Amino acid sequence: MIRSRDAHPAQVQSPAQGKSDFTTQGSPAPDTAEAPGRGTGNASGDWATGAAGPDGHGVRNMHQADAVDSGFAALLRAPSSSTASDVDVSDWDTLFHAVLHRLRSLVGECTPLVGSGAPVSASKQRQAIAESVEALEQLHQSMANELGRRQSLELEVFDARTELAQARAELVGTRDGERRARYLALHDSLTSLPNRIFFVSQLDHALNLSAPQRRPLAIMYLDLDGFKHINDTHGHAAGDELLRVVAARLSRVVRTEDMISRLGGDEFACLLGGLNDTEQLRQLAGKLFEAVASPCKIGSLRLVVRPSIGIAVWPQDGVTSDALLRSADAAMYLAKRHATRHAFCEPA
Repeated sequence: MIRSRDAHPAQVQSPAQGKSDFTTQGSPAPDTAEAPGRGTGNASGDWATGAAGPDGHGVRNMHQADAVDSGFAALLRAPSSSTASDVDVSDWDTLFHAVLHRLRSLVGECTPLVGSGAPVSASKQRQAIAESVEALEQLHQSMANELGRRQSLELEVFDARTELAQARAELVGTRDGERRARYLALHDSLTSLPNRIFFVSQLDHALNLSAPQRRPLAIMYLDLDGFKHINDTHGHAAGDELLRVVAARLSRVVRTEDMISRLGGDEFACLLGGLNDTEQLRQLAGKLFEAVASPCKIGSLRLVVRPSIGIAVWPQDGVTSDALLRSADAAMYLAKRHATRHAFCEPA
């Protein structure tokens, strides 16, 4: 079992040098030579101990090897447990270099010592090899566990991103649904014109503006003469198509800032901002009449329908939306009764 980094000895000092031969980086000591064939070993190829020379390097290297062995043993040994804990990721490099150094030391110990009559201890070599194998196995297990944890984390991140994308799609769908619901609540499903609710709300808004912002306004109320006969004679499909044609023609006549609405059935209304001049309103009513009354071809049918138009002007014909609509409706019936195409509201 491998101790955590906090339990590791910070360094192992050589009795002769007082230097760190095994640091937290796990790199070999500066005075330790490389393995045979990979560095500047002595003539016998024994990089761990070497023969004692005039400068005493052989004795110093023996001390360093013992110091590294002590540090390595401290790194590997931990209280026995039935389940080995993972090596901390930050200690992988340290442990790897410690094992590498120990194995290289063993290679040197297997070479007959020059100038030393002491035999190499086989049990010490076996113990060192067993510790190295144990460390490598634990490193391998730690890496496998870490890989498993990272793969699991990647799956969790992928699932989270998928859920987030689904939530965004649902949110977009909800917003689109809300916008669609608001549109349907304020528009006529047959002609796509603003409905009565939308028309009245816009009229109320114009009437509630403060005095500096308020402009003259008028409304026109249109009813299609003889539409019921067309609907009964040629069917509702022909009648619906005729209503769509009338809606399109009315929209082409008025200005972009004006509002055409289908109030229901064959009744339409027009909200005109900035207009209260009688002559201007008379001319616009004539244009609306001509646009609607032009012959309309629906399938094999050639239909003609004429509107009756009533005109009400704020404020003389009403100061509220209900009052203006009643006045315009009364003027429309006046035009229908007298067949005058359009009529202004008469003073009470």
